[in-house]
Amino acid sequence: MTMRKISILAAVAAFAASPAMAAGEGRVVANGGIVFAGGASEATIGAEAGYDFDLGDKAFVGVAGGVKKILADGSDAFFEVGGRVGAKLGDKTKIYALGGLAFCCGSSDGFAGVGLQRNFGNLLLGNIEYRRIIGSGTDLNFVTVGLGVRF
Repeated sequence: MTMRKISILAAVAAFAASPAMAAGEGRVVANGGIVFAGGASEATIGAEAGYDFDLGDKAFVGVAGGVKKILADGSDAFFEVGGRVGAKLGDKTKIYALGGLAFCCGSSDGFAGVGLQRNFGNLLLGNIEYRRIIGSGTDLNFVTVGLGVRF
């Protein structure tokens, strides 16, 4: 299955779940980390906003959009849209798979990855993610940590 099909399916599932599932939560996260490809690495920063829909006590599905910037001279920003699906491990922890599309420089590529989110109190969250942008050129690997708010 292609990345485009995966991201479309994730978005459709999230929107289909929205009327049936009143419970859910939004999030805004700032992140930073490292991107590596072809033996080279650079720092990266970014931000993401999204919403997760509860699918009972143990599962969720969500949609998100964001931006990532590689901190190297001449690098462009990647704009991303996609979804995530995962399991709730208690009240404070989520583990998930993610996928979608990344747009940069007039083209779009797919991405896929995994992550872990931990809630701290009623408003704060932290996360760690790995995502790979799979394109026609060199694939980019992002490892980021984030801090954000839930609403």
